[in-house]
Amino acid sequence: MRQFIVSGHDVPTTPDFSLSDLAGGAGRLDVLCRCVSSAFFLSHAIREDVRTYLVLSDEFTVRFEGSELRRLNPDERSTAALIRKALEEREEAIGHMEVETSPGVHLSRRGFGPILEAASESGTVVQLHEEGEPAVEVEPPADPVFVLSDHREFADGEAALLESRADERVRVGPKRLHANHAITVAHNWLDTEGFERY
Repeated sequence: MRQFIVSGHDVPTTPDFSLSDLAGGAGRLDVLCRCVSSAFFLSHAIREDVRTYLVLSDEFTVRFEGSELRRLNPDERSTAALIRKALEEREEAIGHMEVETSPGVHLSRRGFGPILEAASESGTVVQLHEEGEPAVEVEPPADPVFVLSDHREFADGEAALLESRADERVRVGPKRLHANHAITVAHNWLDTEGFERY
């Protein structure tokens, strides 16, 4: 399984945001929505072996499970609508217990630390970072947990956790990329390795 953890630092944790202003009034929720599309969509298909966590302001996490997803479309607005629907049920998320808010979409009251800890138990934590080792020089892990930030740098606490938890630090190219583009290149890195084995 491939997992992605995306930390969103300025995104809302309540459902009272407009779907018509994701890049402004919703605190750059558009970035996270593009990450979801990059994580799951192929041409005319969805990657079912992918799990993506969107950490919302270190307070809530929305988990998207590829094998269970329904009604996910490639546009930012419909993805944001799924996130808003999840946040409408925020009172049902008690502690670390998740609530399923639509097929394949789950909400919990967990921040970056607990999500990173849980995900690291089932895979190899790979921090995607511009100062990491070039991906072409690294053997791709079988069950990667890619960790990346939105349009901001990791917060000090997040960076400290990654320092102790990340198994590898990898860069996917010579230039700094948007988070959603980094996800696409990471998929291509893994897909190409698998393709070359056949």
